[in-house]
Amino acid sequence: MTLHDDARRVLADWRAPDAAQESLREQYLAHLASHPDAMWRSCHPDHLTASAIVLSDDARHVGLTLHRKLGRWLQFGGHCERDDATLAGAARRETREESGIAEFDLDPQPLLLSRHEVPCGPVRPAHHLDVQYLAVVPSGTELIVSEESTDVRWFSVEDLPAETDDTVRALTATARTRLRESPRPAPGARTR
Repeated sequence: MTLHDDARRVLADWRAPDAAQESLREQYLAHLASHPDAMWRSCHPDHLTASAIVLSDDARHVGLTLHRKLGRWLQFGGHCERDDATLAGAARRETREESGIAEFDLDPQPLLLSRHEVPCGPVRPAHHLDVQYLAVVPSGTELIVSEESTDVRWFSVEDLPAETDDTVRALTATARTRLRESPRPAPGARTR
């Protein structure tokens, strides 16, 4: 199975929480159907990406990275790479690279989808069709600034930084709800 196949399967099986998310799900599936290269940054102007919001296991803190180009605090994530076997695996890799956290539980079901304009590629406007996941770590886990990040920090979910946006706020709220209402992945659970 290719990464493209996995993305189609994940999105076909995913139950969107509302009409707006269902519309995005349908747009993503249409994009995958019409673009064999939909998973790669070379697909212009839009391509799929994967990210994860990192929440402490008590649902009180969220780990964010300061995006180099945008100057905003965002969840961890980015472009898929040729070695990624699954969307969840791409989100796991990006989160590990950008947060410095080696081990965490990743819920294999997406939380939300986000289509947002980005300053990349030769065609504008360009968009990331982001598939967003939930990563859970024990409270007190250390975040490490890596070469992939400008800065990383824990924030109270009740006091997110001003330099973030409504999509991160919605993602954080949805992650808290999922963590409270759904069983967590088994400790050390892996996704490919």
